[in-house]
Amino acid sequence: MTAPAMLLSLNHVANRDAAYLETIFALSNGHFGLRAGDPFTPSATAGTIINGLYETTPIQYGESAFGYATHHQATPLLPDLRQIELTTTTGTTFKTQTLVDKTLDLETGQLSETWRVSDGHHQLLVTLASVVSQQEQTSASLVYTIQSVDFTGELTINKSLTAPAQQADSDDPRQSRQVQTLTTTTEHPDGNTIAMAIRTEHSDQSIDLQLHADTGLTTHIAMNPGATFTYQVVAQVSQINTVMPAVSATNIAIEEDAKAYWHEFWNSSDVTIEANPELNRAIHYNLFQLAASAGRDGRTNIPAKGLSGTGYEGHYFWDTEMYMLPFFTYTNPAIAKQLLQYRHSILPQAKQRARTLGVDHGALFAWRTINGEEASAYYPAGTAQYHIDGDIAYAVDCYYNITGDHEFMATTGLELMIETARFWQDFGSWSQINGKRQFGFYDVTGPDEYTAIVNNNYYTNRLAKFNLQRAAELVTEFANQATVLGVKADETDQWHQTADSVYLPYSEEKQINEQDDSAFQKPVWPFETTPKQNYPLLLHYHPLNIYRYQVNKQADTLLADYLFMDLPHDQLKREYAYYEAITTHDSSLSRSIFSVLAAQLNDTKKATDYFMDTAQMDLVDLQGNASDGLHVANLGGSWLSIATGFGGIQFKDQCLHIDNHLPTAWPALTIRFCYRGRLLAVRYTHESTDVALIKGEPVELMVNGKRQQITTAERSSH
Repeated sequence: MTAPAMLLSLNHVANRDAAYLETIFALSNGHFGLRAGDPFTPSATAGTIINGLYETTPIQYGESAFGYATHHQATPLLPDLRQIELTTTTGTTFKTQTLVDKTLDLETGQLSETWRVSDGHHQLLVTLASVVSQQEQTSASLVYTIQSVDFTGELTINKSLTAPAQQADSDDPRQSRQVQTLTTTTEHPDGNTIAMAIRTEHSDQSIDLQLHADTGLTTHIAMNPGATFTYQVVAQVSQINTVMPAVSATNIAIEEDAKAYWHEFWNSSDVTIEANPELNRAIHYNLFQLAASAGRDGRTNIPAKGLSGTGYEGHYFWDTEMYMLPFFTYTNPAIAKQLLQYRHSILPQAKQRARTLGVDHGALFAWRTINGEEASAYYPAGTAQYHIDGDIAYAVDCYYNITGDHEFMATTGLELMIETARFWQDFGSWSQINGKRQFGFYDVTGPDEYTAIVNNNYYTNRLAKFNLQRAAELVTEFANQATVLGVKADETDQWHQTADSVYLPYSEEKQINEQDDSAFQKPVWPFETTPKQNYPLLLHYHPLNIYRYQVNKQADTLLADYLFMDLPHDQLKREYAYYEAITTHDSSLSRSIFSVLAAQLNDTKKATDYFMDTAQMDLVDLQGNASDGLHVANLGGSWLSIATGFGGIQFKDQCLHIDNHLPTAWPALTIRFCYRGRLLAVRYTHESTDVALIKGEPVELMVNGKRQQITTAERSSH
């Protein structure tokens, strides 16, 4: 029997708004996703979403300039594979009268839903069990159980494929642009199968959808009160630009495929907060949806909304490397590797983007993209966030440190490190700062999108410094491969010299790192006179109004503090207090970092409060827009809060550290993760930190500041 913490039902979510429920109970497998819409009532927001499928349209600027992004990339919403039509012999259609239940089983991946439907006179009770395949990745099982409550007569069941209705475009930049340039061709090879070929007009992509029912797509059955009929459908979704394979999967095979996948997933990824069912359920839900969102083929990544919605048009951002990839690196390194392979696959586009921006060497990755080309039409909060190069380099190094995957670094990671380092070297400038010759970066935007086009953003400079230094070290470690990639000795010498001289803004007066050169010269945003309904600020104030003030959308300087964890305790405490006071958390990326740092500062109450918001963000609809899709980066952030905050898991000084910061209110916490081929489980209590080696060779770790050789379950005093 599935544990309660592994079951999510209607009682555990914020509301019963149709679009919201479509998001929360969505199913996906990294390749395609099914929004969990009402199968009896067509919806403009319910349908099928394909990772990496996009259409392009020219960006229309009132006033354009050289180098602006030229084309939108938008992921379309495809037909809802779950739709079904039930009619009587007189042609009357059964429509939803009551949604009785929705329950998502996080152990098996099965979504079970029950509706009471009516034709205006009589009722049926219909249950739908939906499962998407996880290992084979192109199939879904849809099993409808139809029971007559008080209907007698012939019932006609019909399955078809119909494109969702078009929605009006929104001014909300977080929502998706509608795609209206698809062509579809539908075929009925036999009475049991319907196939739809979908083509994009401009991006030259194709996808095939198919439904198959052994009993026929149109089925007539005799019903009387109490009678039950089970109708089974196998849905198939081809890979992009490939021919649909013949139907081979069965409903049972798909269910077993998913069950086996999720069993193995939880074996390496489980997190358990003891004696707190609500939070335990929330973190399991977050990890389930995060894993289901990730591309696993090296050609796709993780859309900002995963495959639960088309918000942000299905684009990939820096969110992957900073908020989501760490989870996979520590728990499912094979997926982490494929996500980094995607970045390597778009390296040619990144090199071209750097040239467009006037940088003659290296690569600049697109801020928001699917195909590798820049799709951000607002460069001050898009292209100007050059820190994405440092984010990718940091993620590559993290993957290498945690997995020890030399082959990946030699064949893929090293080139990413080199090309991003070359960008920083060419992009920055030498100048006299505070009486010293230092290296700076001008007219950039950091992670905080409420502060744009500034000089020497601390976070950006800190990542660039790391990128240059680490690339030089790796070139020495992989000397032969570096030679093949054209790296010269004087180039690495230059990187070392530049890294040592990168300017990091610091306020002597406040004794904290300054977000950028001009940050503390600006007035603080008038928080006390800002109405609650005017948040998020970006929807109510002109950007230039916001840019004039000290106000942060999310963690910026504090994010750098989190990544490197090298500040003295007193300085970190001062920085945390200062930046917390000016941060709105309008971005879903923000609270998790504040939680981690509060845990590191031993402020367990504040760490727990921020974590509560992070863990339950979509389940309570904290941001108010979960109907557009899940906040997938925040799902990863909730794991960061637990693992790196409360669990103190961090790689530094060439060793993995585990430090116990268990919240006062939690009796115990257990985290499973992988480290260099081992599977470990750490159980934290207020008295001890127990590390168990579940699989692999003995390993040396730092546990609560003491070096330990882990061979079997070990106990360390707190």
